[in-house]
Amino acid sequence: MNTTSPTSPEALRSAMVDQLTAEGSLTSDRVEQAMREVPRHEFVPAADLEEAYADQAVITKRAEDGTALSCASVPSVVAMMLQQLDVRPGQRILEIGAGTGYNAALLADLTGQGGRVTTVDIDPDVTHQAAKALEATGYGHVHVTTRDGVLGDAQDAPYDRLILTVGAWDLPPAWWDQLSVGGRLVVPLRWRGQTRSVAFVREADHLRSDDVELCGFVPMVGQDGEHHGTIDAGGHVTLYWDADQAVEAATLHAVLDQPKTEAWSGATVGPYDSFDGIWLRMTATEPGTCRIAADATAVQTGLCTPAIPARSPALAEGDSLAYFTVRRLEATEGIERRSELGATGHGPAGQQLADRLCAQIRAWDHDRTAQPAITAHPAGTPADKLPEGQSIDKTAVRLVITF
Repeated sequence: MNTTSPTSPEALRSAMVDQLTAEGSLTSDRVEQAMREVPRHEFVPAADLEEAYADQAVITKRAEDGTALSCASVPSVVAMMLQQLDVRPGQRILEIGAGTGYNAALLADLTGQGGRVTTVDIDPDVTHQAAKALEATGYGHVHVTTRDGVLGDAQDAPYDRLILTVGAWDLPPAWWDQLSVGGRLVVPLRWRGQTRSVAFVREADHLRSDDVELCGFVPMVGQDGEHHGTIDAGGHVTLYWDADQAVEAATLHAVLDQPKTEAWSGATVGPYDSFDGIWLRMTATEPGTCRIAADATAVQTGLCTPAIPARSPALAEGDSLAYFTVRRLEATEGIERRSELGATGHGPAGQQLADRLCAQIRAWDHDRTAQPAITAHPAGTPADKLPEGQSIDKTAVRLVITF
């Protein structure tokens, strides 16, 4: 006789995993089994059961201004990253960003009794709660320590697998030193205003990607390589760019007051089609790729109308700017209504930049599922030793993005 209530933790957990499997987020049998066994609700005790087993993040700590400092990640993203990590029984694993402890429990389940999981976090409140939850759920053998994740944890190195559950802007030397050659690093890496979960394989002298997926994470403390500044008098529109880019908000101030030009690519999308791959492709081809964010006032007044107001790709070059936009096409009876993708330009080179952005849209439209090759090389690697592609300089590494 089955006495499990439809709203019991077991039933809700089973339903969550069934949903992730049905929608294609969860494809690994081993990850599926781990997610069926580990009780997520025990790691987010302040959330109700429905929230604990919904496909959504659960914020567990906020700053005074409301900014999220720690959370339990979205289950579908957890599944995706664990599949990228490809944990094998008996492996040593380092997790940076202890969070609630839930992900460490899944890692412990995947690596088994012969393995070893270490999870670190810079916030002692976070590690205390994670250790408490891990102990209460039978995963007290996970090593939890409070330290700056940039330093990794040399105590159990070298690791076969290294995973970050916080957003990183750079790849510091400790992570390289503590990861075995042939090991895998999965990291939500930020460049040019967008974040991707990149699965890297460590070679002797560089890292190479073999999977790249869209994601978003609470940023790691202490990595401040992204700059930002407003470009209009009212402070309604903000640009975000990397430290290695020749972008100056002061030079672009009031550029949006200049006449605008539009360019349209001819590429169209339906209401549920993803187009985030355009931004990724731009980072491999256009050195001026950055992020633009417009608030409600900017959009309502027509000052700036990006496709997604809070985060859209843009091209900045000197005193000119173009940003990604979209327009709805007229409806045709019996056919799904579509939208055309394009760009809006401002400044002396605004039209040229808009045309270049549209060229990248068309390249994406030709093969919407293409993934780039991403390699990471130690900072200071000479240009003639890098592969062909767009080079992006960070403090510790040089990334090369190639389509």
